[in-house]
Amino acid sequence: MLLMVNHASATLAEEVAAQVRSWIRDGTLLRDELYSVQQLADRFEVSRSPVREGLLALAESGLIEFTRNRGFRIVVPGARDVAEIFALRLALEPAAARRAAAVRSVAGVDRLTDAVDGMTRAAGQDDSAAFAQHDQALHHEIMRIAGNGRATAVIEELRDVTRALGPSTMGRSRSLTDILGEHQPFVDAIVAGNAARAEMSMHRHLVATGRLLVQQCWEDGDSAAFEVWEDVVDEDR
Repeated sequence: MLLMVNHASATLAEEVAAQVRSWIRDGTLLRDELYSVQQLADRFEVSRSPVREGLLALAESGLIEFTRNRGFRIVVPGARDVAEIFALRLALEPAAARRAAAVRSVAGVDRLTDAVDGMTRAAGQDDSAAFAQHDQALHHEIMRIAGNGRATAVIEELRDVTRALGPSTMGRSRSLTDILGEHQPFVDAIVAGNAARAEMSMHRHLVATGRLLVQQCWEDGDSAAFEVWEDVVDEDR
């Protein structure tokens, strides 16, 4: 896989980081699997240097960790990570949904509708990868409509970290149709301009998702998972 980049090494490193991030999102790179820098350099058909630079950026974001003299692996978040991530998301996304409902445009509504249509098609085909892509596009568009670029970047980073737990809660805790049903209320509220309902529906969706991910941590052996959740996350609004 040759990266077609004709810019400086820093840009090539960014391309590497973006591709590895994409592979984490779609499951190409597996949790608990060890990968080497040389392995990726060969795959990208580039030198080790930009690959190492790109991976260092992902390590700083908490997506991967290096194992001395062996390579790197995806960081799988524990219950505390999940709780802290959802505490941050609850502080940002419900307010963004409220703002999006207040300032929505025709173009923004069309993009939200397109994302929901994509999720609906993917759910009907039981295509979890396509569903996740449209889900990400939907949340991104809500943040974009709300107009806070820094918050948008933070949310994208947080969502990437929790993807290392596996394909979210899809097929394990709830079906794609169930997840779609949780999204529809806040999308409908944004489209209708109902700011209070948009905020409340987003809050409920995030709490439900966070609790299911904590449940998965508990099932994977973290006996204190729910205690940590209660300590970190304020579910009331």
